Amino acid sequence: MMGTYDLGRRAAAEFLGTALLLATVIGSGIMGAHLSGGNAALALLCNTLPTGAILTVLILIFGPISGAHFNPLVTLVFALDKEMRWKSALAYLPAQMSGAIAGVYAAHLMFAQPVLQISTRLRDGAGLDFSEFVATFGLIATILGTQKFRAETTPVAVGLYIIAAYWFTASTSFANPAVTLARCLSNSFAGIAPASVPAFIAAQLAGALVALMLFKWLLEPDQARQASSDS
Repeated sequence: MMGTYDLGRRAAAEFLGTALLLATVIGSGIMGAHLSGGNAALALLCNTLPTGAILTVLILIFGPISGAHFNPLVTLVFALDKEMRWKSALAYLPAQMSGAIAGVYAAHLMFAQPVLQISTRLRDGAGLDFSEFVATFGLIATILGTQKFRAETTPVAVGLYIIAAYWFTASTSFANPAVTLARCLSNSFAGIAPASVPAFIAAQLAGALVALMLFKWLLEPDQARQASSDS
């Protein structure tokens, strides 16, 4: 999916894409909470649709440049699977994290809120933590499966998956450590209290690694397995 762009441009694409993603997540959460009149389901819907839509758009824009990871775990999976060099992966991670924070701050500025905030919204409990395992497992499965068989469908598939996962997971599918850490800097509808962050990230990491191991086996062609057993 990536073109032949130098590392600086690829890292810049990861910064910009992650920033726009977080500006959408936080901004649509603020707007949804403001317009929903206290209806939590409507506020969540207002948060869900823009997030899925912007992910599709951002992957289409930045995919040919950087691969459009916008997620440290996607970068980790591709590095472990030897689809990208560790040098590139280590450049992507700070770009994603700083982009996520910049996106949160941009949303606050757009809605005339204090830029510096800390969320007080606790998201605790085994069910929510397991939801992050499931959400991240499904996201990585979506990416690996579509990249293997129909790479051109990845942008739409990822956007649709996130829309669905907002609703079928109890945690509303963060599925991204950069997103999780950045969202603790917004005391808004989409925020998460810092105390809830470590368990979410641990569950996300576990979900990503399990998805990589399972799909590495699942997607291996029969002839490759046969050649390995014959050698």
